[in-house]
Amino acid sequence: MNRHLSAERFLHQPGLLPELRVAGEKILNQERLSEEDGLVLFEKGGLSFVGAFANLVRERLHGDNTYFNRNFHIEPTNVCVFSCKFCSYSRLYAHREEGWELSAGQMMDIVRSYDDKPVTEVHIVGGVHPKMNLHFFADLMRQIKAHRPGLHIKGFTPVELDYMIRKAKLSVEEGMQLLHEAGLDSLPGGGAEIFHPEIRQQICDDKVDAEGWLRIHEVAHALGMHSNATMLYGHIEKYWHRIDHMKRLRDLQDKTGGFNTFIPLKFRNRNNEMSDVPESSVVEDMKMYAVARLFMDNFPHLKAYWPMLGRQNAQLTLSFGVNDMDGTIDDTTKIYAMAGSEEQNPAMNTNELVALIKQVKRRPIERDTLYHVVKDYDMEPATL
Repeated sequence: MNRHLSAERFLHQPGLLPELRVAGEKILNQERLSEEDGLVLFEKGGLSFVGAFANLVRERLHGDNTYFNRNFHIEPTNVCVFSCKFCSYSRLYAHREEGWELSAGQMMDIVRSYDDKPVTEVHIVGGVHPKMNLHFFADLMRQIKAHRPGLHIKGFTPVELDYMIRKAKLSVEEGMQLLHEAGLDSLPGGGAEIFHPEIRQQICDDKVDAEGWLRIHEVAHALGMHSNATMLYGHIEKYWHRIDHMKRLRDLQDKTGGFNTFIPLKFRNRNNEMSDVPESSVVEDMKMYAVARLFMDNFPHLKAYWPMLGRQNAQLTLSFGVNDMDGTIDDTTKIYAMAGSEEQNPAMNTNELVALIKQVKRRPIERDTLYHVVKDYDMEPATL
């Protein structure tokens, strides 16, 4: 009741804009926000206003539960046929000697290095390499499953999938079925960037478009696979582009129910072709998370990717709608480090992640990829 009142009090403030009152009343009454409501929250809602309502929704859905998993990443290559202007990670195929290319054997060595660790997920994503095709990755996943059947494989963005499926001359349905049968369990959310062509044509014109991205996730959902969704924010897009992006995701979720998590990703400007674009402020970051929690009403979870934000800012998001902190990572990703993220060597052991969550009075819950509870750390002391 007190949480309800802490948000409701904003509606009785003198001078509150009528359109903000309308949006706030909809949230209290658990009614869906329109695109106009979402835009109003971005443009006219103060951080304390959107934060209070986002926290209300977060606690309505999850209480203080804050999820994480034990995971590691495999990045097969940073060699890529595409040239996204915001990317600090990839190297064009013509300059592949500047990048890395892992063999299937090297990737299996990474998997085997976790044999004595209680990880539940391997996250496989990287550049689009013309020689790492659909059958190469299908064979790799079969090897992973043969070695460790219980390890959940979350892999490949629609950017990678679109390229490898087209190159194999298969339909999306055929390609996704083949990969699913080979061991692909779910999809990450990457490659979405900003869906609207006005922005997409300027920052990543040569890769799969919004319709193609959404189509691949829809097919994955039809096969019984779950997936995540992202949005790259804080560069040249406007607020209405963000709302358009989230509306398309919300519409597909209405249709399939296959998305687990929405993950806003902060643009980082180091070592890329958009280095002249200033990064968003922490206030803008928190507003992004809050509005996402309020607008994305059919997404069960909202995740803050802590290696990108840094640990303290990730803690802060837990008061602005976020209920998931990703995972332990174990310094197995370079994508954001190369773009100048706060965490240059992103790794936290489980005790560190538990302590981070407990420090802000939230309840740490270890989950698997599909949000089944592995362990509730609420009753255990946080030790480093």
